[in-house]
Amino acid sequence: MRERRLHRCTSSLLLSVGFVFLSLAAIFVSATPAQSQMTPSPVRDHWKAQWISHPTAPLREPITLHFKKSLDLTAVPAHFVIHVSADNRFVLYLNGERVGDGPARGDLAHWRYETFDLAPLLKTGTNTLAATVWNYGIYAPVAQISERTAFLVEGDTEAETAVNTNGSWLVEREPGQVPLPRKAGGGWDYYASGWGDSLKGSAYDWSWNAAGAIGSHWVHAVGALRENVFSNAGIAASHGVTADVPWALVQDTLPHMAYQEEDAGHVVRTTLENANSFPKQPITVAAHSHVHILLDRSEETTAYPKLAFSGGNHSHIVLTYAEALYDEKHHKGNRNEVGNRQALGITDEIYPDGGEHRAFEPLWWRTWRYLDIEVETQDDPLTLDGMQAHFTGYPFKVAAQFSSSDPELQKIWEIGWHTAQLDAHETYMDCPYYEQLQYAGDTRIQAMITYAMTGDDRLPRQALRALNDSRIPEGITASRYPSQLPQYIPTFSLLWIGMLHDNYMYRPDKEFVKSILPGTRTVLEWFASYQHADGVLGKLPWWSFMDWVETQTKRDFPSYDANNESCLTTMQYIGALEDAIDLEKNLGSPEYVSLYTPRLERAKKGVTAQCWDASKGLFADNAAKDMFSEHTNMMAVLYDVAPKKDQPALMRKVEAKQLGLAETTPLIGASFYFRYYLGRALDHAGMADDYLKTLGDWRGFLKMGFTTWPETPGDTRSDAHAWTSHPTYDLLTLVAGIGPGSPGFQTVRIAPHLGDLTQLEASYPHDKGIIHVKYSVSGGVTHAEIELPEGLTGEFVWKGKTIPLRGGKANLDLK
Repeated sequence: MRERRLHRCTSSLLLSVGFVFLSLAAIFVSATPAQSQMTPSPVRDHWKAQWISHPTAPLREPITLHFKKSLDLTAVPAHFVIHVSADNRFVLYLNGERVGDGPARGDLAHWRYETFDLAPLLKTGTNTLAATVWNYGIYAPVAQISERTAFLVEGDTEAETAVNTNGSWLVEREPGQVPLPRKAGGGWDYYASGWGDSLKGSAYDWSWNAAGAIGSHWVHAVGALRENVFSNAGIAASHGVTADVPWALVQDTLPHMAYQEEDAGHVVRTTLENANSFPKQPITVAAHSHVHILLDRSEETTAYPKLAFSGGNHSHIVLTYAEALYDEKHHKGNRNEVGNRQALGITDEIYPDGGEHRAFEPLWWRTWRYLDIEVETQDDPLTLDGMQAHFTGYPFKVAAQFSSSDPELQKIWEIGWHTAQLDAHETYMDCPYYEQLQYAGDTRIQAMITYAMTGDDRLPRQALRALNDSRIPEGITASRYPSQLPQYIPTFSLLWIGMLHDNYMYRPDKEFVKSILPGTRTVLEWFASYQHADGVLGKLPWWSFMDWVETQTKRDFPSYDANNESCLTTMQYIGALEDAIDLEKNLGSPEYVSLYTPRLERAKKGVTAQCWDASKGLFADNAAKDMFSEHTNMMAVLYDVAPKKDQPALMRKVEAKQLGLAETTPLIGASFYFRYYLGRALDHAGMADDYLKTLGDWRGFLKMGFTTWPETPGDTRSDAHAWTSHPTYDLLTLVAGIGPGSPGFQTVRIAPHLGDLTQLEASYPHDKGIIHVKYSVSGGVTHAEIELPEGLTGEFVWKGKTIPLRGGKANLDLK
């Protein structure tokens, strides 16, 4: 596992109760008054504001800046709309209140700007609009692309232009808050997120945001462009671009991320007497003391921590954030166990200056369940006044529900959604702690969970666009995007095509799918150049990744034979061709259907001829037939490479591996990530009633105290990996049986697979309303109550029989 993670890093461097659960979800929707989402403005072809910076600011070196502008009003308008952007990031304030942050990540050709209505926070008289802008340079997260440090504000109409950024804005450098390089320890084999903050109280301008507080460090801002002066032309041009402006500005189409107060944790271990009342009550650390206070939130979060403190001149505070605690060998165990385990991981450091009622909040959010506060005082005592946490993430509105006769399934469903939430911000993220990168393989699964739980397709559309924007001249997409460090996993480009087809099936906007469809053609042309005459794909360049697995021979996965061919990667190519043909037939061009169809037929014939092992009744990973995996055989079923009549037998062999039964041929097992395709293959083979048997690992996680789902089995690196959350989707779709019956979810198909359950109730969001199902099993009869929103039709499928459905309620007794 560790070697695989280093491979990912090296490759990059080389390529420079469910119904009750709804009420809990409400905390992720709230926003401050000024954060109410604005309807996106038309494309702004003419920008009058200036990109500004500090006169002595370096272009790309780490720096923190404060900006300030006064606005005098004789009356408060009904609306005061502004557009804001920065490189790298900003946090905007009005009259000392936080307005919001941004911009959402993109690339230079698609640089986001955020839109805010300031009216709720305005007052008559003098108003102070202020911002912290920072660029962490080489310490910035891998997902953060940058050109140079700069800030931009523009009023939406002539009435708001008084706040446009230009030389009237004041700016100061903030030497008191700088990046803190991370320290070793705690599974750091690959870390791509931003580093911590160091706050030096004696150097920090504590009054920077106060009205009228202008010290000697404040100067007038200057233009951030090459000539470093203001021009009368501003940055007027199509999409805000001229030869001298590197940021092509586009409206952020997502809602503002949540910033909602939540529990910061409770003390579970401390070396300080009488500290158990913290953080709700202040505590004092005596002079010449060295203490630890360990907080536990009881579940993981992504949030902005805020520590308030007084006194303690020359003391030192270290905040250490951990998903789980580590024993003396740096191993994790039961996530609820504390004992003498340590919090290891990313840290923030604070050096108080002795002032009263100071507060530290990092510039970027942190991920933690456990937070260790280490305090070392000198001659002065330090009072910790309290601690807050503000959850941040995509502000989903949950519309799905799930409950059943098995209470563990309830927890699996809830924890899966909680994990998916923590991995969804202004982009999807593989994990919130270590990487925060939007990988195509992970994101496909996350999008499906999003559709099923919320019906909100804005974040999936962002991901599809971003990966489309990442395509290189050769044709394929990057494996992850946005990213300042390019990385290419060709098979992830195939999964991106599958993700677009998913959107076509689950969402009604065909025009959006059409807009992305041309990108799939360049991907498939690239793959066609590696398809050999026998139909099988040759060895792919860059990182030929399929899944995190451990093979008995420690060979690469996927493996290649003497002819440098892989049936495993060809299976994934077959799936992408099938999806692309379907898209081209319905939304694209018949010429591409004619082009792809013979490639598909050759690929299917090739893998059958080269890799079918009749003696074992399995498909091998390559023609040498020296490796066999669940992956190859699941995809052989899913894409009908195996004849329909043979698919149940093939899946029974896969099941034997999954359920720990005797195997005649050792199979390389699928990771939690790739088991998403196990559910699809079981369903395709008519065996979805076996699905619930495959959730043994998730039931084991419950016993281990997990509050999010891990990346891998055993001593996993990441404790919150959304690719392991697919049971949340499967319980609604495979088990409750709700899914699209036709493209765009124009009709519904309900085909439940209850296994041993005696009761199940679920709701699923649809554009026309909520689809609701309720099943009860008694005396060999299954009673189904189905309710569809008006105007939606479909079918109910049970043991080979199909019953038509229409809007309203239906009651069925099934045997």
